[in-house]
Amino acid sequence: MLKILSLYKKAFGGLSEAAWMLALVMFINRAGSMVFPFLSIYLTNALGYGIREAGILLATYGLGAMAGSLAGGWLSDKMGNFWVQFLSLVVGGSFFMLLPAIRSFAYLLPALFLTSLIVECLRPANTASVASYSKPENVTRSFSLNRMAINLGFSMGPALGGLLATHSYALLFYADGLTCIVAGIFFYFYFKKRTPKTPVATEVVNPAFKATSPYRDAAFVVFVLLTTGYAIVFFQLFNTLPIFYREVHQLSEGTIGLLLGLNGLIVFLFEMILVNYLEHKVSVVRMIIIGTLLCGLSFALLNFSAGVPLLVVAMIVLSFAEIMAMPFMVTYVIRRAGDGKKGAYIGLYSLAWASAFMLAPYLGTTLIAMSGFTTLWWASAFFALFIAFLYYFNLRVSKAEKYA
Repeated sequence: MLKILSLYKKAFGGLSEAAWMLALVMFINRAGSMVFPFLSIYLTNALGYGIREAGILLATYGLGAMAGSLAGGWLSDKMGNFWVQFLSLVVGGSFFMLLPAIRSFAYLLPALFLTSLIVECLRPANTASVASYSKPENVTRSFSLNRMAINLGFSMGPALGGLLATHSYALLFYADGLTCIVAGIFFYFYFKKRTPKTPVATEVVNPAFKATSPYRDAAFVVFVLLTTGYAIVFFQLFNTLPIFYREVHQLSEGTIGLLLGLNGLIVFLFEMILVNYLEHKVSVVRMIIIGTLLCGLSFALLNFSAGVPLLVVAMIVLSFAEIMAMPFMVTYVIRRAGDGKKGAYIGLYSLAWASAFMLAPYLGTTLIAMSGFTTLWWASAFFALFIAFLYYFNLRVSKAEKYA
């Protein structure tokens, strides 16, 4: 027990107070993340839309996230991370609280787009803030602390959301909106007079590498495209997996919430100590590839599932896939970006996830409608294998090009 406590103490030691406060803001925000895990079920069960219509609405939410990621990165460089985060939390939370009143397909499309756009401006701004408030040697652990807070919140959000959904789906939107606003208020009063004190170190760059924009950095653009592919597979967790739990395994909202919350709980418990142990022992390239392969394996396991126990195993594998890949992806982005370009690089990287937000539900629900869940899970597994193969070559070329 003392040895375990020592591992956690070492993993968390040396991080700045500001990094902890940014993590606390994200915890408050994500503890209220009750809408998105149940959005597919809300659209199909509560509002009565077909699986294709639900896929279009979810894709529209993803399109808003895509626009928000670009806008958040651009605005962070123009007006600063502080105002982007504050306005995203408060205004986005207000929009969430209005959504239950909108039931028409024609009005839901723009409402979901605008809500997602505003809410997703938070991500690139928050990522840039974590980088700017961290010591160079602690950047990866600071990102992991932030993700740990997000996942602790997410482990609670779906579980609470499952309980609320048994009474009223509208409560999900109100709770999500209120926690966004509370997080925004806390953020404002803590950070309004603070400025970053520690610059993020940039690695020695090969003089031949002269990209002035992430859009002109060919290897990075390929990395973003591959990350989009990874995210399309991973985001089946939020889009089609809840429908699979409901329709194939006949699970209740409460059980679905617990299964989804297990993902956040595992990441919360293990990410920091694993990142602290592995970041100086295993290369970024290897970690990303391992995480991508495990992601595919987790979905392949669903085709062998005869009940809840194997569903739990698949979720555990997916959770460790997330731990292995995602913190190191962000570290790669920060190292790749030069001074004055971090907002743009993070914005383009966030675009990968936002694009997957749009593509994952549409592709997933379309494949289910055409061929069923079994085809979807096999396709996800083989696509992840293909992405891992391409990551290997891209990251090796990228490293040689910039740091050789």
